[in-house]
Amino acid sequence: MFTSPRNRRSFSPRSGRAVALLACVLCGCAVGPTFHRPAAPPDTHYVNGADPTTTVSAAGTAQQFVPGAAITADWWRLFHSAQLDAMISEAIAKNPGLEAAQASLRASSDELRSGYGIFFPSVDAEAAATRERFTTLNFGEKSPGSIFNLFTLSASVNYALDVFGGNRRMLEALHADVDVAKATEQATYLTLAANIADAVIARAGYRAEIDATRQLITMQAEQVRLAEIQAQAGTVAYSTVLSLRSQLAGYEATIPQLEQKLAQSDDLLAALCGHTPAEWSAPDVALADLALPAQLPVSLPSELVHQRPDILAAEATAHAASANIGVATAAMLPSVTLSGGAAGASNSSSSLFPANGRAWSIGADATVPVFQGGTLWYKRKAAVDTYHQAMAAYRQTVLSAFEQVADTLRALDHDAATLAADDEALADAAQALKLIQANYRAGLVTYLDVLNANAQYQQALINDVQAIAVRYQDTVALFAALGGGWWNKAGVDGHAETAPVAAPAAVVPASP
Repeated sequence: MFTSPRNRRSFSPRSGRAVALLACVLCGCAVGPTFHRPAAPPDTHYVNGADPTTTVSAAGTAQQFVPGAAITADWWRLFHSAQLDAMISEAIAKNPGLEAAQASLRASSDELRSGYGIFFPSVDAEAAATRERFTTLNFGEKSPGSIFNLFTLSASVNYALDVFGGNRRMLEALHADVDVAKATEQATYLTLAANIADAVIARAGYRAEIDATRQLITMQAEQVRLAEIQAQAGTVAYSTVLSLRSQLAGYEATIPQLEQKLAQSDDLLAALCGHTPAEWSAPDVALADLALPAQLPVSLPSELVHQRPDILAAEATAHAASANIGVATAAMLPSVTLSGGAAGASNSSSSLFPANGRAWSIGADATVPVFQGGTLWYKRKAAVDTYHQAMAAYRQTVLSAFEQVADTLRALDHDAATLAADDEALADAAQALKLIQANYRAGLVTYLDVLNANAQYQQALINDVQAIAVRYQDTVALFAALGGGWWNKAGVDGHAETAPVAAPAAVVPASP
């Protein structure tokens, strides 16, 4: 049916604003900044100039750095030590620190689940039965009082409209807290494995150094004995004896220090594996029992910021701080609550409930903060400042991570060069000892010359042992600096979860 323009109802701007307001109330809008995952630094390498691609060959192995290669989650198995694998497995099962981190993650997850309840109406029921005596004197009348029973049953429903998204931002912050706990658990897991591997290597190095030092002490003691005989015969000055004794005392003083470090390594391994030092002893692992990984994966800089647990924890902390800005902003705006209730009352339990004892109510409540003495305003400013602090901490964490990777890459390069030089020195000392022993058998040199050559060989052996241990430890440090490959475990995607109410993500706007 055709309607003339005069009879057609027009859509006024006022009614349009009303519809928009109604849509805002029903659908809600989230105030505050939307968090975006910080962009990775544009760097394509870690070391100034270019990253090393391979080290020099030392002890028969030249380590190669493979950019972008996957890091296995159980990277310590690359050292091919069954004892090391067993200790790390035991530590993962029994270490209290890791257990605490896992419990913290579960607690954060439960807090998140409880937070979802804010989007549902709250329903309460109440039942009461009372017997009382009523007096009319309270109303100025002198009629006699009465005694009666009163049975009541009521139910109420309340629902807070999330008009400005404060509740959603609160849930977003809880989700970020879960990401912090998850990253903390991974950091604890990585630190535990790295500390055990490092302690096992250190322990093997201390034991090898103790053995070499004891042999050196034996040689030095023999030198002192011969020097004393020569001094008594008047062929050498007594100052030579004193000098050799001083060297011997210096070597002997290193043994207690090395044994103390060895004992500390044992105690550390016991604690990491969840035992007291008195009830557990570490299995013997020699440096020769460990294989040095020849192929070392190196994560790309753009991937590192999404893999290292400490960076992910800093990112999630900034995410939570961003969401709290929205919570503080919503607190400054009106809040609307819908409510309804129904009740019934009766003086007899046999008639629940007569028509005249029934009641119900329905309504809406709007609260507008008018004057709070600046409390809400400065709470929001504090939330903004906390966010900026968290972002600065995030950037510092990224810088420290890139610094650690660069330092470790350089260290491995230098470790190989140092070990190559020590290997050469050890080979020369061994060859010199062999020649001097041959000359001694031919009567061309004295036994003191043999002892000196042997002492030089043992000192070169100690230096070589120290260089080997440092190379192994820096290899462990590289795996730790790159994040340890936890994201390659079964069922892990390698990315921190993001709250479903916010776009995943780089930088919240500079001025929230």
